[in-house]
Amino acid sequence: MEDRDFEIRSRGKLGERYVCDYLKAHGCTIAATNYSCRYGEIDVIAENEVRIIFVEVKTRTSSSMVGGFESITGAKLRKFTRTVAEYLTKHRTDKQPRIDCAQVIVDRRTNALIKIDYIKNAVEQTGTYL
Repeated sequence: MEDRDFEIRSRGKLGERYVCDYLKAHGCTIAATNYSCRYGEIDVIAENEVRIIFVEVKTRTSSSMVGGFESITGAKLRKFTRTVAEYLTKHRTDKQPRIDCAQVIVDRRTNALIKIDYIKNAVEQTGTYL
């Protein structure tokens, strides 16, 4: 079972790297990855000229039964928004915050990128997932 857990964590880290590349290609710089505090973890924190962007990344294989977006529960969103608030308290900025979600689909055997589904502003200020 430990090998399976390692494989899942490794695939998740790969998905985060794919999302970092995606964000860079769209004019962002990466401020941090895997920021964690007592509330939870933020996979990717990026910035552009006007925004600081907090991204939850879910990586799945092409044969997964449940998509990445479907695995983001209300409880997960509450933890995520608390983590964002904690980050913003410790790292003051004039930029507008935005919470995005990314679903990365990779080949089951090779981990090659198949596609990235990206939702900008996926969480309203109420903490509701769009």
